[in-house]
Amino acid sequence: MPKKDPRIDAYIARSAPFAQPILRHLRALVHQACPDVEETVKWSMPSFTYHGILCGMAAFKEHATFGFWKGKLILDAKGRNAEAMGQFGRLKAVSDLPSDTVLKGYIKQAVTLNEVGTKVAKPKGAPKPPPSTPADLAAALKRHPKAAAVFKTFSPSARREYVDWLEEAKTATTRERRLTTTIDWVSAGKQRNWKYQNC
Repeated sequence: MPKKDPRIDAYIARSAPFAQPILRHLRALVHQACPDVEETVKWSMPSFTYHGILCGMAAFKEHATFGFWKGKLILDAKGRNAEAMGQFGRLKAVSDLPSDTVLKGYIKQAVTLNEVGTKVAKPKGAPKPPPSTPADLAAALKRHPKAAAVFKTFSPSARREYVDWLEEAKTATTRERRLTTTIDWVSAGKQRNWKYQNC
């Protein structure tokens, strides 16, 4: 008997019309390839577990994503798409996915990796230095002492997430909007990805 989570039914129902068939299709394929899979919600997104996290999917305003927890061990570099979360890029239709046969093969590989307890090796290397604070962020923090005090308590990686988000802005307008959001969220004690924490 499939172990389905009603929260995923609700997630799919709330998703944009273009995303619903993609999510339903992926869900069905995961259950076909791994009949003992269990559904859950992690980081506010539908996830599938079998001896650990197997894979997950998500829907956004204009695209959906699907990816494997151990994707680096399943797809080689040519098979991965770095444009979006997951390994298959920004999905806008079921036709953007590999064939059902290929996808089920990937799912079965993920199942085997979890069954034998394979771990994904963490990349080795020197730890990143603490991020340098851009001038506009430093000035904004100076104008907002509460945000500055909270920002200092964040770990280097949490600070880096905000800095990287600002630096990735492609226009001055976007950067200014992100800077305002950063100050608001930091003042409230929120890290950059606070929406996906504690789910």
